[in-house]
Amino acid sequence: MALLDRAIVRLLPAVPRPVVRRLSSRYIAGAELADAVRVVKQQNAAGKLGTIDVLGEETRDAAEARAIADEYEDVLETIERERIDANISLKPTALGLRIGRELCRENLERAIRNAAARGNFVRIEMEDATTTDDTLDLYRELRAAGDENIGVVLQASLRRTMDDVRALADLRPNVRLCKGIYIESPEIQIKDYDAVRANFVALLDALLEAGSYVGIATHDAWLVEQARTRVAGLGRDAYEFQMLLGVRPELGERIVTDSHRLRIYVPYGRQWYEYSLRRLQENPKIAGYVATDTLARLLRRN
Repeated sequence: MALLDRAIVRLLPAVPRPVVRRLSSRYIAGAELADAVRVVKQQNAAGKLGTIDVLGEETRDAAEARAIADEYEDVLETIERERIDANISLKPTALGLRIGRELCRENLERAIRNAAARGNFVRIEMEDATTTDDTLDLYRELRAAGDENIGVVLQASLRRTMDDVRALADLRPNVRLCKGIYIESPEIQIKDYDAVRANFVALLDALLEAGSYVGIATHDAWLVEQARTRVAGLGRDAYEFQMLLGVRPELGERIVTDSHRLRIYVPYGRQWYEYSLRRLQENPKIAGYVATDTLARLLRRN
């Protein structure tokens, strides 16, 4: 299956945009904020929380980074006006991290304080390993400045992550724990599938022991079961599960049926095509899943 997944990824750039759009429509809300609101309302009606993400990474200049920050202000205002149960997730590179660290911090602060004024929450995403130190430093600086309505992301596939958990323990951080989709060198990234799983469980144990709120972000049924045993006895407000829109929805339904909180990551934006290719290329297993799922739905329809 791994060979098939990689073959699908290599073919993606040759697939016509309308076909990619059709394939991605289940996994991306749409091009406009109204599309994300519609999808989050559907998720809320099904007993799930939402996280809205504005698509766009690696902004080219300060004006573009500030435009992304402006859009997040619109998102927060709309969440409040529409009374949907959702927070926001943003990428430091989208807010200008590679252009200038202070620009990124300025844009982050805008989003965080706007969210705080509305009683909302901001998840600072983790990107490739070249941004890890800056992202964690920014998170610690913002917490030191008194911002409490923020969380960060840690990746189980990185060898450094247990050290990061220990270094952040004094903050009792709100952490989204995921395997990580970025491809890094073997010197800094665990490549063995079972070893990544084992590290994910060890990190989850360490975070829960430290009293952190953990967003358990996985589509791996085995990891879901491991997590369920570890959160048994905890209140629903002590953790949550997290999944991507449209990925393994049947597993998500089981999580909700078993009375766990589940948050669905809902991306939208005019950069849907670039996002689709990048995410599928970064994670061939997801590409294979999307293709298999799409083919199955087409066969059922026929």
